[in-house]
Amino acid sequence: MKIDIGIKTADRKAIAEGLSHMLADAYTIYLKTHNFHWNVTGPMFNSLHTMFETQYTEQWNALDDIAERIRALGFNAPGSYAEFEKLSSIKEEPSQDGVPDWQGMVRQLVAGNEALCRTARKVLATADKAGDDPTGDLVTQRLQTHEKYAWMLRSLLE
Repeated sequence: MKIDIGIKTADRKAIAEGLSHMLADAYTIYLKTHNFHWNVTGPMFNSLHTMFETQYTEQWNALDDIAERIRALGFNAPGSYAEFEKLSSIKEEPSQDGVPDWQGMVRQLVAGNEALCRTARKVLATADKAGDDPTGDLVTQRLQTHEKYAWMLRSLLE
């Protein structure tokens, strides 16, 4: 059945494509955060273990909202590692033993959250131009969350 929600097909497609990049970034930062939760060591263990758990739990729940918005716009959401790797602006950062120290973890998560914010701002501009308020609301909420995460994590390194 044809979709007629008041947003042109080309605009819906552009927004869905942007959201797919955002979903890939969000999934990548979720995986990094969860990985670091499992593998953090050192004097900041308790604080970071708890912070990472809070963040990855919230991030996991947000992934569904992004994917469902893509679907509501009439497009398939990416859902494989291969698709996420291709679409994400956040790349793996290998370390000598496979796991960075706690400061390296925090630096990677700051960079990842900031990258997700940059991706989200592009989607927000596309959604605003098309008059897509629901996507704008979703993206604004994610921006607020990831800017806060970046700030909180950055503060640990000062």
